[in-house]
Amino acid sequence: MTRIFFLLIFALSSFGPSRAKAPNILFIAVDDLATSLGCYGDLIARTPNIDQLAAKGIRFDRAYNQIPLCNPSRASLMTGLRPDQIKVYDLDRHFRDEIPHVTTLSQHFLNHGYATSRVGKIYHYNVPASIGTNGFDDAPSWQKTINPKGRDKTDEALVFNAEPHRKISGALSWLAAEGTDEEQTDGMITTEAIKLMKQHQDEPFFIAAGFFRPHTPFVAPKKYFDLYPLKDMRLPFAPADDRADIPTAAFAHNNPVPHYSLDQLTCLRALRAYYACVSFVDAQVGRMMQALDDLNLARNTVVVFWSDHGYHLGEHQGIWQKRTLFEEGARAPLIIYDPRAKGNGTTCTRIVEFIDIYPTLLAIAKLPAPESQKLAGRNLAPLLKNPLAEWKGEAITQVLRPADQRLKKMTMGCSIRTHRWRYTEWAEGREGIELYDHASDPNEFHNLAINSDQETQKLMKSLRTRLHDKASGKIPTTPVHPPRL
Repeated sequence: MTRIFFLLIFALSSFGPSRAKAPNILFIAVDDLATSLGCYGDLIARTPNIDQLAAKGIRFDRAYNQIPLCNPSRASLMTGLRPDQIKVYDLDRHFRDEIPHVTTLSQHFLNHGYATSRVGKIYHYNVPASIGTNGFDDAPSWQKTINPKGRDKTDEALVFNAEPHRKISGALSWLAAEGTDEEQTDGMITTEAIKLMKQHQDEPFFIAAGFFRPHTPFVAPKKYFDLYPLKDMRLPFAPADDRADIPTAAFAHNNPVPHYSLDQLTCLRALRAYYACVSFVDAQVGRMMQALDDLNLARNTVVVFWSDHGYHLGEHQGIWQKRTLFEEGARAPLIIYDPRAKGNGTTCTRIVEFIDIYPTLLAIAKLPAPESQKLAGRNLAPLLKNPLAEWKGEAITQVLRPADQRLKKMTMGCSIRTHRWRYTEWAEGREGIELYDHASDPNEFHNLAINSDQETQKLMKSLRTRLHDKASGKIPTTPVHPPRL
């Protein structure tokens, strides 16, 4: 009996603590969220809970998605591979069509003993049509999936559509909703995520909570609209000649004219609705952070907060939504809070990419990289330790333009963001080139590629080489699978 007792003590000391130290992962995705947050310097946004998370963790000020469109961005992040590797550029193609045996981020955690669950939108959904379904999900990534459907679905007929010729999914459309947070889909997502925390609090978990807002239609309870008086709303400034030096391909096919030709008051109402949704999502993040404290999970839970891409709110004389390679489309929020990270409470200004999230979480959890799968990103652990560490980061973002009345052929645009410069080329330069100096022109108003001198030409040649080298080969101009308009 004495020997059995000591063997039991040895077993507990050998295996119990190591399992207990395995960090939980709370993976929070927000749909179509720009850096419209207080912690990112937005003076309008009311986002106290996300701001508090950023103050506790590390806010990455220059985090860039690989493609500013929901499906390909999420597929790239979850596989840790670039769009050119997974051949996903649009809304209709699943990454497993090209790489059927790839191991996704959450799947890798599942393979190493984690309880993995998804609530809401992590992979692509057609919003709002697919709310309440599995959408474009990936079954091997999860043990459990939950697809709430709230009154935002049943109240769709009440949504105001500023562009009736478009579906509310792609139009500036909104609803100041009746009822409580918990009746909305995103409120239900929060409730279900908290239930999963309770259910798995005694084992390592990877819980992914994906919010549908602020994707159009902009739906949030009325109280969040009340936070933003219409008189306080302002559209972004742009010079009168801002568009004169921008290539045609730089403007998305679904937003070719300024502000969709809508009047200023309508645009201000849309802006207000967007911010209302941001504050609504902020409240849900606050609920989850409080639950981590209440369940004594905060000390051992890594929180990753991200948006699939940036979002335009009228910049460059009237660009709205996504699908651009400007800073507003390529840059998106990224906050990582690892309770054990030495760099907590600091802002990181180094350039990072969304494909860096996969190897970073593996490093935090001390998991090996998946076999036969070379991840394209870099481990951000040095920046979690010291956000000011030398990094030499560069980011590649690309987007596809379908052929239409403006462009005769399908056109790929690709952009590289360095510490100082953004260099963008469309169809390898045949449809236009852009160069912006962020040291003097952070809003990208002056395209230096136009009428460039010899020194600028030399700089662009260097940036083009770096762009193609980092993108791992020639950038395709005509994908095999055409996108849906």
